[in-house]
Amino acid sequence: MHTRRTATTTVLGLAAALLLGACANPSDGATTEVGAPGDGSGKTGTSVKINNSPDQNRVTAPKVDAIAATLPEAVRKRGTLKIVNSADASAPLGFYATDDKTRIGVETDIAHLVAGTLGLKPEFTSVSWENIFVGLDAAKYDAGFSNITVTEERKEKYDFATYRKDDLAFEAKKGSKLKIDDFRDVAGHTIAVDSGTNQEKILVDWSKQAEKAGLEPVDIKYYKAASDTYLALESGRIEFFLGPSPTAAYRVASAGKTEIAGTLSGAGDGLQGLIAATTKKDSGLVEPLAAALNEVIDNGTYAKVLQRWGLSSEAVAKSEINPPGLPKTAK
Repeated sequence: MHTRRTATTTVLGLAAALLLGACANPSDGATTEVGAPGDGSGKTGTSVKINNSPDQNRVTAPKVDAIAATLPEAVRKRGTLKIVNSADASAPLGFYATDDKTRIGVETDIAHLVAGTLGLKPEFTSVSWENIFVGLDAAKYDAGFSNITVTEERKEKYDFATYRKDDLAFEAKKGSKLKIDDFRDVAGHTIAVDSGTNQEKILVDWSKQAEKAGLEPVDIKYYKAASDTYLALESGRIEFFLGPSPTAAYRVASAGKTEIAGTLSGAGDGLQGLIAATTKKDSGLVEPLAAALNEVIDNGTYAKVLQRWGLSSEAVAKSEINPPGLPKTAK
């Protein structure tokens, strides 16, 4: 199965949806209204208001006793689900509301649905990306909801309950006319990527493939903050940034300074990448999490959450436990 064409369709759909619903800093401090382009008839397109205030009025899901009863006893008695996510602001996945402290986004909303189905109060902690896994290892948190991709390497230490498709996108400066379809197209280019991500693994692997084919390797760059990455992209110090397609499509629609230069699956060639709730291996939580996710998929609240953030194209038909993920990088 060749996934890159599917990923392209997905990210174009995301860009169209987020052109309607992208969320910039609004003048009224509560919502952003973004209009769709007209159809050439002189009429303006439909506009959509996105709530980016701390008062989210989230979609909720009721407790399902039969699923809650399958939780580990310690978690059930505690009454809370300790959720960890990345402190980085990556709209529409996870970012800060207009009060600059309340976390909002699709990841937060899905975690709320799961906690509600399990009859637990969600407790969120935002940390650096690497500390998500450090905290899970130490059993400091129950589950990570932070755009975490299933990979074969991660499956050795963690259990996964999937809830979204994972597609990636190469962003380039607007008007660059650069295009990427496979490893040959990244050869010799300067590309930024976030450390410790599946995007990095794929880019490193593509660079190795380019070298084996007699081409130049990729000049890979790393930045501590997203703002630094985009400043480098806009100034020409890097040619591309490889990251999650929802974030790329959102930025293209809202800021208008970049464009999508290519897309691929977050699991590499031949396999659809998947985003999942992540728990410490054999913690006893993955089965209840998957059951809760399948419940919200079936009752329609999951679809409402994805629609709310313009990510309906990333919906999965069911939550799977530990499906095939991004293969280990070849030595």
